[in-house]
Amino acid sequence: MSLPRPEQFSGCLIGQCLGDATGCRVEGYAPEACQNYVKYELSIKQPGERDRFPYPFGQYTDDSQLARELLQSYVTCGRFDPDDYACRIAAIFTENRIVGRGRATEKAALRLAQGVPWQDAGTPAPDAGNGSAMRAAPIGLIFCDDPQQMIQAAHDQGRITHQDVRCSAGAVAVAGAVALGLQGSSMEPKPFLSQLSQWVSEIDLTFAASIKELILWIPQPPAEAVKFVSTAGLPTDYTSDWRGISPFVVGSVLWSLYSFLKTPANYWQTICTAIAVGGDVDTTAAMAGAMSGAYLGLAAIPQELGSRLNDRGSWRYAELVELANKCYQLKNTDS
Repeated sequence: MSLPRPEQFSGCLIGQCLGDATGCRVEGYAPEACQNYVKYELSIKQPGERDRFPYPFGQYTDDSQLARELLQSYVTCGRFDPDDYACRIAAIFTENRIVGRGRATEKAALRLAQGVPWQDAGTPAPDAGNGSAMRAAPIGLIFCDDPQQMIQAAHDQGRITHQDVRCSAGAVAVAGAVALGLQGSSMEPKPFLSQLSQWVSEIDLTFAASIKELILWIPQPPAEAVKFVSTAGLPTDYTSDWRGISPFVVGSVLWSLYSFLKTPANYWQTICTAIAVGGDVDTTAAMAGAMSGAYLGLAAIPQELGSRLNDRGSWRYAELVELANKCYQLKNTDS
C-alpha cells in the first residue's frame, strides 16, 4: 500500500484525544444522562463542565496519555521497543502523571516499577479490561503496511499490562481498524470487519467471531445494536454495575467499531454515537475517534474543540500534531 497522508497520522492522535476528552466528562454515567449530554451539549459542540471531573474541557485521560507515550517511545527509539514503552508506563504512574487510572494497568505499572520484566508484569486472566486496546491505535500507524508485525506488536504492547488474550485481541482490532482506515478507500463494513476478524483470529477465535457477527448489527440503530454489543463475550449469568458499555474489552472494542462504521464520513457523529449509550464512554470515544481520525484526517475534526486539548496544561494540540508528524516522518523514512 502507499503511505498515508500525514494528516491521517495527526488525525488519528487528535481524534483519539478529543474523543477521550469529550467522553470523560460523563464516564460511567447512565445512558439517559449521556443521551442528554449528546442532545443538548455535543450537538452544538458546547460541552459543559462536570463536578465529577475536576479539569476544564480539553483534558484527556489515561487512554490517550498512554497512546501518546507509545508514539513518543517510537519516535525516541526509532522503532517499537516494548522495553522502553514498559518503562514509560511505569514512570507515568509512579510519577503520578496519569489521569483516570485503570486498576489492572496500575497494578502492572507498579510491578514494572519494582523490576518485574514486561513479559511477566501484566495482570493475569480472567481480568479482561480495555486498558491494552484503548492505547493501541499508534500500532496501526507504525505497522500500517505490515499486518503480521502489527499483530505481534499489538499483542506485545498489550501484554505489558494485560495477559488475558482477549485484551491482546482487542488491541489487534483497534490497531487493525486504524491501519485499514489509513488506506483511505471506501469504508464498507463487511470487508472491513472480515479483515479485522481474520487478524484477530490469530490471537483469539471467539473475539474474532464477535467482530464478524457485528456485520449484522451495523444497519441497526444504536438502541438495538447496544443490546448485542454490551453482552458480547460475557457469560449469560454475568452481572455488572455498569449501564451501557462496560470496560470489558470485547464490548467496548465492538462499540467503538460500531460507532465508526455507522457514520464513517462524520467524525463528530461517530463520537456522539460512542458516548450516547453510556458507560465507559471516554474509552469507546477514544478508540472510535482514533479510527475515524485516521480515516478522515485532521481536517474532519472540529478545530474549535481540538484546539482546547491539553494534559494539565502541557501536551496541547500543536504538540500532539507535531508528535504525530514526527511519527509520520520516521515511518516514511523506514518505508
